[in-house]
Amino acid sequence: MTKSNPGNFFEDFHVGMEIHHATPLTLTTGDISLYRALTGSRHALFSGETFAAANGFEALPIDPLLAFHVVFGKTVPDISLNAVANLGYAEGRFPVPVYPGDTLTAISEVIGVKQNSNGKTGVVYVRTRGFNQRGEEALSYVRWVMVNKRDPSSPAPETVIPDLPKVVDPAGLKHARAYADWNTTLSGSPHLFDAYEIDEKINHVDGMTVEEAEHQIATRLYQNTAKVHFDAHAQKDSRFGKRLIYGGVVISIARALSFNGLANAAELLAINGGTHTGPLFAGDTIYAWSEVLDKAELSDTVGALRLRLVAVKDQDPGAFALRGEDGKYAPGVCLDFDYWAAVPR
Repeated sequence: MTKSNPGNFFEDFHVGMEIHHATPLTLTTGDISLYRALTGSRHALFSGETFAAANGFEALPIDPLLAFHVVFGKTVPDISLNAVANLGYAEGRFPVPVYPGDTLTAISEVIGVKQNSNGKTGVVYVRTRGFNQRGEEALSYVRWVMVNKRDPSSPAPETVIPDLPKVVDPAGLKHARAYADWNTTLSGSPHLFDAYEIDEKINHVDGMTVEEAEHQIATRLYQNTAKVHFDAHAQKDSRFGKRLIYGGVVISIARALSFNGLANAAELLAINGGTHTGPLFAGDTIYAWSEVLDKAELSDTVGALRLRLVAVKDQDPGAFALRGEDGKYAPGVCLDFDYWAAVPR
């Protein structure tokens, strides 16, 4: 019997299954610096400790997306080592900040399964929770992933598809920080909550070309072991014939690019949904645009913008093309990401 982990296949999952993931990871200021170097993140809350402290944080916080990727990475060996594709996200929440020195662990529960009509793969729905060393739930999210079957002849399980909300209710987004000393000169933009209108679209203008070494270092930072991102020898016989860039790299770079136009939408409060609509490879250039889908007043000093972040590759983001006439995603669109961000008023 092999002592190595072959990963779970579709037949190994069942609704109610709970998985405790390895390994605990303590995040440091070094992780913040490396994440910034790999993504180009510039939001003031996650760059300047004095700025963060003036606005209600105990110390320089970890970007919620970095915490998300770390927790996601822990789930890969157990959930998506034999995956075909990560299909989507929902119900992402970030109830407490993560600070340097915090140690994150993760637990997932299988909440749905559905075999595909080809009999060779199936979709697994999981709710993952990330905890700090005090046992506080630092984040949670649902994702669904297409996983290969070990034996295509094995019987299909009873289909269970969870009922997931399309939007996280902004009324439940508790926000204790008042942003009492928000300095728009230091944050990089004069545009606060009331300056944005529903249906407004913002071209983030800047682009970033992703190099082979960069996307692999980023994925290793999160301890994500998915074969499709690293093993060039194995991937030469795959559908694309080369390594795929981890979708989380696309999310973080697109979010970093959104600074130009949304510099004050710094703190990510919730993930409503997300889809990796097309593959990205080394040498591709990511551009991004955003659409304001909704607004919510959280307090007298803080509001939340519901934002659609769209990443496109090797094309003008100012075209604002999301779907073609056939209703399918337009060529070159590689990310459709829906989230709530806190913005001072």
